[in-house]
Amino acid sequence: MSMGTGAQARFDAIREVNTRTPRKFDPPRDAQGRRMRISDYYGINTFDLHKMREKLPKDVYLKLVSTIETGKKLDHEIANSVALAIKEWALARGVTHFCHWFQPQTGSTAEKHDAFLSLDENNRPIEKFSGAQLIQSEPDASSFPSGGMRTTFEARGYTAWDPSSPVFIMEHTNGKTLCIPSVFISYHGDSLDEKTALIKSMEILSQKCCELLHLMGDKGIKRVVPTLGIEQEYFLIDRAFYHLRPDLLMTGRTLIGGQPPKGQQLEDHYFGSIPARVQAFMSEMENELYKLGVPIKTRHNEVAPSQFETAPIFEEANIATDHNQLVMEILRKVAVRHGFAVLLHEKPFSGINGSGKHNNWSMMVAASSQELDGENLLDPGKTPHQNLRFLLLLAGILKGVHKHGGLLRAGIASSGNDHRLGANEAPPAILSVFLGDLLTRILNSIESEDGADQSSEAAVLRLGVSKLPEVMRDNTDRNRTSPLAFTGNKFEFRAVGSSASPAFPMTLLNAAVADGFSELAETLKQKSGGSKATNALVLATIREAIRETKAIRFEGNNYSDDWVKEAETRGLLNLRKTPEALTQLTTDVSRSALSKLQVFSEAELVSRFHVRTERYVKNMLIEIDTLRSMVDTQILPACYAYHGHLAAAVSACNAAGFNAPQAAIANHIGELISRLQERRAALEKAMETETFATEDQKATYLSREVAGLMDDIREACDRLEAVIADDYWPLPKYREMLFLS
Repeated sequence: MSMGTGAQARFDAIREVNTRTPRKFDPPRDAQGRRMRISDYYGINTFDLHKMREKLPKDVYLKLVSTIETGKKLDHEIANSVALAIKEWALARGVTHFCHWFQPQTGSTAEKHDAFLSLDENNRPIEKFSGAQLIQSEPDASSFPSGGMRTTFEARGYTAWDPSSPVFIMEHTNGKTLCIPSVFISYHGDSLDEKTALIKSMEILSQKCCELLHLMGDKGIKRVVPTLGIEQEYFLIDRAFYHLRPDLLMTGRTLIGGQPPKGQQLEDHYFGSIPARVQAFMSEMENELYKLGVPIKTRHNEVAPSQFETAPIFEEANIATDHNQLVMEILRKVAVRHGFAVLLHEKPFSGINGSGKHNNWSMMVAASSQELDGENLLDPGKTPHQNLRFLLLLAGILKGVHKHGGLLRAGIASSGNDHRLGANEAPPAILSVFLGDLLTRILNSIESEDGADQSSEAAVLRLGVSKLPEVMRDNTDRNRTSPLAFTGNKFEFRAVGSSASPAFPMTLLNAAVADGFSELAETLKQKSGGSKATNALVLATIREAIRETKAIRFEGNNYSDDWVKEAETRGLLNLRKTPEALTQLTTDVSRSALSKLQVFSEAELVSRFHVRTERYVKNMLIEIDTLRSMVDTQILPACYAYHGHLAAAVSACNAAGFNAPQAAIANHIGELISRLQERRAALEKAMETETFATEDQKATYLSREVAGLMDDIREACDRLEAVIADDYWPLPKYREMLFLS
């Protein structure tokens, strides 16, 4: 039997993988050649507030800090001084180019590099970087998604420095580039990126939270900062296998692939010993991130084979979002050095767990810019007043999630996440909140209170509010099935997809919570007549919110079919597919709230709907075309070849008068090939006969009709993989990609 060329490439890849050894890298060392501690070189490639304080005149530094705290545009009077300090620092680090680093609505980042090199009036070369260049740049906006906010010929767009996020140096093979974190807006001022709205949502959340707390008498709180700790899950496979899989190259996931005998059923990978090559990769990856000031804290094996996780210390949400983009970029870059490919798709392999991006969200009181005073507002306090404040904020969060559950579902919607949500590994598409037994009992106690003695401090004590410090990590179990779970002093938004930018879902969460706070503040104002609210009024307001939002709270197994039925009786949305979820962006409730909060204008919100719908359609079409190509040029030819080999053997046996046991398997394979051809033809017909007036109609059709046909083709291919001779099958198999490294 001769081996096919496709199968030969697969076996060559296996041999190549078996020769791999862990890559060594030279860690940072001091002048004496000794390996430096992480704390010695942490943030060496960032121009943060500490470096600003060292290198800027005091008055310039104070004005810059004021700009960061108030969110105002940088004063041109100090811009040149700041730019000069940044330039001198960058040049001393060997930087030759600079760019405005921004986040268009593509899910990744963008940059256009300019050299510091310029020519003076005598045509002599100099390094130049002005305040104007620091503050603003003008990239061509024509090729970035806008969702219809401008036509193609309206190409002008602007990037503007976000001073709250430190500039940083990105190192590459033959040089270094200064990156300036920026927002991206159109000529008319509409946001074209993911970051502008995130910053707005943080500001409005702070404003509404402070307003609510001031009604309780906490006048000293001037600024509240939402914080994030973003857990990033990912897969690592060898690049030799990756390059032989057109589906991974084009779509990020395997469109076909039979299940190996062993997957994750033995539960032996989770938190197991990290493989040597992976450990080497992680060490170098973390080293690169430490230099960029990204506070990576945790690394471990995840549940699925070849799946891993990295997680940082929490930071201000804006900076945490920027840092997560850097994490994804550094993961990809360092993986290449180690002969790996990083897979960030939510479901790269069918039949085993996919990957998420768990967003641990909380709110901190900020003493000054980028300096948190340590008071976590979601950490139950040690006094009745602090505990009552915690419950009021909790009530506001519940109101926001209850009112805007559909909007939050839209924020996590993508073609990749559709394969993961609700698949016994990730939260379902139904938005609910888990609080834990103790906190649930306290809320139930408040809800059932008959109102006696509500004007006294005794009411606070009797309701158990004074004992809320008990609601800590050990007393609040982790419900891994819940989309939004309270875990002691934060909420874990587990439903965000691993490849997504965290900016959009966190923008919507901030906005939803801000809306909940706003409604509570209005209620308290009405009850108190605008003066400080008494404990009794605060408790009454909390009680109303608890009763109003009871439907959104669920303490059980979100994976169960019973919950799906119960959620329907509660009136909760179950938006299983991306196209139906995205419609929540343009409901009257969403438009009204986000416009009122000034997070998105109506035009900006509609544009997000169109951009994400178009992205869904394009991703689906790429998958469809890739699947058709793989079936036509790889799977069917391999099956024909092996089937022909069996047929020839059967014919030879019959001619010689021998029994031909190959006939049964040949007939079976023939039936499977015919089934695959029929399903391939059905997909072709489905793609040829339909026309649509709008992209959202096309998206709905693809999700409801075509996705199922793709699954049918996959099932036929996977059954063939199980019976075609191994040395005919052209694609690396799951057992190879997931277990050879």
